[in-house]
Amino acid sequence: MLTPKSGLFLAGSCIAAIAAVGCIFELSSGQPDFGVLPTGGILVVSVPLGVFLFLAAVRDARANLK
Repeated sequence: MLTPKSGLFLAGSCIAAIAAVGCIFELSSGQPDFGVLPTGGILVVSVPLGVFLFLAAVRDARANLK
């Protein structure tokens, strides 16, 4: 059952995933708009954050099945 809390977690996970994919494309282009270090930093933060938020959404939805 999707709750508002799990919906927010899922939305955050989607945003983090989009940021990660965007950073990968920017870094693969050779000249990222924000520079290599900030783009790499965003990538390093967004990947684990996206995984964490997705797992939190799944846990919250499973907890509310009963």
